[in-house]
Amino acid sequence: MLLYAITNRHLLDGDEAAKHDRLVSLSDEWARGGVDTIQVREKDLPLTELQPLAARIVEAVRATGKPTRVLVNGPAQVALDAGADGVHLHANAGPAAVQAAQQAYARLGRQPVISAACHSPEEIRQAAGASMLLFSPIFEKVTEQGTTRGQGLVALRAAVDLANPVPILALGGVTEKNAPACLQAGAVGIAAIRLFIGDAWRTLLEVPPPIVRLSS
Repeated sequence: MLLYAITNRHLLDGDEAAKHDRLVSLSDEWARGGVDTIQVREKDLPLTELQPLAARIVEAVRATGKPTRVLVNGPAQVALDAGADGVHLHANAGPAAVQAAQQAYARLGRQPVISAACHSPEEIRQAAGASMLLFSPIFEKVTEQGTTRGQGLVALRAAVDLANPVPILALGGVTEKNAPACLQAGAVGIAAIRLFIGDAWRTLLEVPPPIVRLSS
């Protein structure tokens, strides 16, 4: 099972500086613990603050010697400047955004890892060229903004079939208890925010990982 952790400093205690420090230490823990991908998702941060935070996370992950990849939810140039492995694109970003990220990295002789959000068949088609897709929401989840109804495992299976051979990770209301069901529906792994704040995600390391090759 591939594990994809998404950051959200607003769930952490302390002032802004303390939250940044905690994200860096969490990223270290995730990499050492076996998380495959970390998405730096701090969309409300000014780019002048997002880039140095992402760079610190990249540095911490690299220091572990683990193969964990770091993606930035933001402009490709910010990801490049931070030394990240690639970017995460919002739903409906479209093939042009995928190509722009690829071209930005190609100028430095690199090939980016690109994940893209999708919630529907059309958004899956719009993400052509991405390395992997995050399909959501799978399960119902309750937040401060209200309750979001999940699309369910049948929709996940349909998304997997449509996206093939691009791998899909399940996102939205995923817990250590329902994550294996996502694998049974065809997802190669799970993506989450709150699940990775605590230690419950570590139980998923016992689930045999599927054999998958990410698209380039």
